[in-house]
Amino acid sequence: MSDKLNPLRIKNLYQMLFEMATGNLSYRLNAKGESLAESLNAFAATMQLEISHSRYVIPHYTYQNLVRMTFILTSNFTIKDVNQEALEILGYDAKQLLDRHFENIIASQSGALWEQLKKEIDSDDNYHATVYLIFLTNEKMFLTAFCSISKTVRSKKIHVSSVATILQDIMADKAGNSKALAPKLADADLAQLVYEYIRGNLENPLPNVQELSKMFGVNDFRLKDSFRHFFGTSIYQCYNEQRLKKAHDLIANTELPLKSIPYSCGFNDYGVFSKAFKKKYQYSPSELFRKTTRD
Repeated sequence: MSDKLNPLRIKNLYQMLFEMATGNLSYRLNAKGESLAESLNAFAATMQLEISHSRYVIPHYTYQNLVRMTFILTSNFTIKDVNQEALEILGYDAKQLLDRHFENIIASQSGALWEQLKKEIDSDDNYHATVYLIFLTNEKMFLTAFCSISKTVRSKKIHVSSVATILQDIMADKAGNSKALAPKLADADLAQLVYEYIRGNLENPLPNVQELSKMFGVNDFRLKDSFRHFFGTSIYQCYNEQRLKKAHDLIANTELPLKSIPYSCGFNDYGVFSKAFKKKYQYSPSELFRKTTRD
């Protein structure tokens, strides 16, 4: 099949990029020998494999359209008002834009389109359209924006608003405000937060499920079910696995006294630790070869 671009193929490529951006790394194109599609499929597969090896849960992000620039135009298409963000994005101050014709900040590449739009707007009191416009900044740079254009009902003023699409990454903030955000969390994000909490608190006793549920602002069933679904194990089993792994690393790679290591990994009794360690690794902590001893 020819590698020549066509509208449908371009649309499919954009769809693939969008799916990857929102966290869906399982999406694949029907490549059929097309080099770009094959490259995207290979990249998605590699990224999915790398993330799975790190045990990071891939959340499917949601997206949101946000208005960035807003212009209010008079019926003769002069700028009556503008929001502060538009001034910052385009590099103008208010005096430079107010009462100027809107076409003065449109690049020549969009000039013909804007002239056509003006005719359509004049002839339709209920006009509404979404188009790509190329703006010209104060420093004569091009800025492409997806714009919504509409007329108000009573004043017949014309609103031009650029819309930016952003991904919503709803995670607990650095202050640990998990409870406030938890109702908005997807199950994948919730499971990841619990996993990160476990990894960051291995030296402390693990709170019970009811206490964890209160911490993350969800019911205990959802907490347990989400975690098991994405990590294939229970919260306690994961906690136990992680602290044994930490103890193994400390024994093998540090000079810390063997007897002190279990206590830095959340174990209060060396005998209990030794038994759990041997069950997992098939040898006791004292039998683990220490690199520092060899060196």
